Amino acid sequence: MIRVAAVGDVHLGQGDHGRFRPALRDLPDLADVLLLAGDLTNHGSPAEARSVAAEFGDLAVPVVAVLGNHDHHSDRVPEVTGILRDAGIGVLDGDTAVFDIGPHTLGVAGVKGFGGGFTDNCGSSFGERVMRDFVDHAKDSAARLESALHSLDTTYRVALTHYSPVAETLTGEPREIFPFLGSRLLAEAVDGGRADLALHGHAHYGSERGRTAGGVPVRNVAHHVLGVPFKVYRLGTGSDSAVGAAEREAVS
Repeated sequence: MIRVAAVGDVHLGQGDHGRFRPALRDLPDLADVLLLAGDLTNHGSPAEARSVAAEFGDLAVPVVAVLGNHDHHSDRVPEVTGILRDAGIGVLDGDTAVFDIGPHTLGVAGVKGFGGGFTDNCGSSFGERVMRDFVDHAKDSAARLESALHSLDTTYRVALTHYSPVAETLTGEPREIFPFLGSRLLAEAVDGGRADLALHGHAHYGSERGRTAGGVPVRNVAHHVLGVPFKVYRLGTGSDSAVGAAEREAVS
């Protein structure tokens, strides 16, 4: 089996050290890769990115991330991305990472994603420029995710986003803000790209488990939802069990 550890929305501030690092010492015994589902910082500053790098960099397993809306807030995404990559953290934005794990391969396709909502009436690329920009950004994010998933020729495919692909994992959030928490277009990309698992964050008061219309398991891995430093999802056979600071769930 392949063991995928994940967490999102860690929201580290400048000088915020030691909140997650102690729990990560056992990570090599529990997981094959760690995925970070965005909102790694509070305001997207380089100083905060250095805190993330100190906390999640140079681990004994590969670490791959997407950025979230908080990480974009200061408009310094290239600097934030560079700091994370210099620490050995892969940052995906419409591209992929592939890992050989035993006899299998794991492919991760990542994109921040965007909002839009979850019904057929989610807005259109017509009217004011600001509305067209909003809808077009959502469409572009989903298209890049599906293209990245299609490019993977691996045993398993994981879709990593910050925004949610399904409404189910938003249960607990005010319904009025669902359109700003995710988009059905992401779910269509997950299904169209034949993902085996979709991971996202963003919804602090949401629910952990959901599923796309095509049957792909979706997990909200926001730290506030998990209540643990990370959770391990196993792609393959096995039963659920708790291990140390993380929990394991078979999602095959």
